[in-house]
Amino acid sequence: MGKRRTEKIVFENVEVLDAGAKGVSVAKAPDGKVIFLPNVVPGDVVDIQTLKKRKAYYEGKAIKIHSKSKHRIEPVCEHFGVCGGCKWQNMNYNQQLFYKNQEVQNNLKRIGKIELPEFEEILGSKEQFFYRNKMEFGFSNARWMTDEEIQSGKEFDNKNALGFHIPRMWDKILDIEKCHLQQDPSNAIRNEVRSFANEHNLTFFNPREHSGLLRTLMIRTASTGEIMVLIQFFENDKKNIELILNHLGEKFPAITSLLYVVNSKPNDTIYDQEVVLFKGREYILEEMEGLHFSVNAKSFYQTNSDQAYELYKITREFAGLTGNELVYDLYTGTGTIAQFVSKQAKKVIGVEAVPDAIKDAKANAVRNNITNCEFFVGDMKNVFNDEFIAQHGQPDIIITDPPRDGMHKDVVAQILKIAPEKVVYVSCNSATQARDLALMDERYKVTRVRPVDMFPQTHHVENVVLLEKRK
Repeated sequence: MGKRRTEKIVFENVEVLDAGAKGVSVAKAPDGKVIFLPNVVPGDVVDIQTLKKRKAYYEGKAIKIHSKSKHRIEPVCEHFGVCGGCKWQNMNYNQQLFYKNQEVQNNLKRIGKIELPEFEEILGSKEQFFYRNKMEFGFSNARWMTDEEIQSGKEFDNKNALGFHIPRMWDKILDIEKCHLQQDPSNAIRNEVRSFANEHNLTFFNPREHSGLLRTLMIRTASTGEIMVLIQFFENDKKNIELILNHLGEKFPAITSLLYVVNSKPNDTIYDQEVVLFKGREYILEEMEGLHFSVNAKSFYQTNSDQAYELYKITREFAGLTGNELVYDLYTGTGTIAQFVSKQAKKVIGVEAVPDAIKDAKANAVRNNITNCEFFVGDMKNVFNDEFIAQHGQPDIIITDPPRDGMHKDVVAQILKIAPEKVVYVSCNSATQARDLALMDERYKVTRVRPVDMFPQTHHVENVVLLEKRK
């Protein structure tokens, strides 16, 4: 039965059927249209109020739960449902893994349309909370008010916030008291920054007016115990910049790298900004099987350190190295996979478009006394050409770990042209991976598939595929 309320439709007693893309769940309206809705679990029976009506589907929200799914659990975080970060925190972890595995299977079958082997068991994360090594928080002088606060009728004098953007609202920040994604002292550092700033009347950023001192806070932690803190300021107020940074350095002497950026441009990305070292050193160190990797403010490093190790072990196992192979590592980043597999390879060639990443990769190789890795910078579709192959050799194995968009069609064409015996394809987006696998299907057969969960409580999943040349 559907009935209208203020031009919005309410569907009653609807069963939630499945978990869909981007962490939302899926139900079906009486008219046959799909309904996408957040913060529910497949198996819940709910009343749904539609928020948007599209040609083929509705967007809605659950306004009443009649019966709870057997997979539903109580979220541990007080901010669940408002903060958009951990959308599956109300679903038990085994079921999260089920839906992640299902997403990879569906994408490879429906988009790839290729013959697939039986999937190997998805590798879950040993830690389901406090697993992230990097968190970024925003400041705002007009924080997001929760429904409870609005309904309380109270006056709130202090509207400053330090936390996360409300989903789809670039200018709204939810003030966060405790986040369950990063190990301590992350929460303590963030709360101390907010408290000190409030006590000393330091201004929080206003994204609409482009004013205020404090803009963003980044905290990176490493498996070695090292900590990086970077505060981004909108104004070059040296007195107050030094005031808060000196306080942080004294309050948290364990901080390895204390940095800041002064950024007065419209967006808050720091990649084109000068990072200033205030105290300590410019980087922190990650460790993996005795290898050490420097991570600076602009470095990309897998966000779940422990699970990155498991991902790389699977990648190395799929490659099946014997010590005689020339390996190309495409989209090498700071060279972590390249150096991780180098002990089992004759030589590894890493290629990456970001100059700073290649600089880090070379420095890490020196630090780790690795002499059989070479790193080259350039846009993959332009660098990875016939001349490059002629200069550096015909690879026996290619490892590729592209960004979410997958590989450029020219890169796929070049792989097919040089036809190494094996390709190990690591992906954070199985939809674009499936597209690329379809392009390679004529020459390569997928022989192994194993999804890896890097991000518990979210819908994100990595996937590792082994392709072997057809005989």
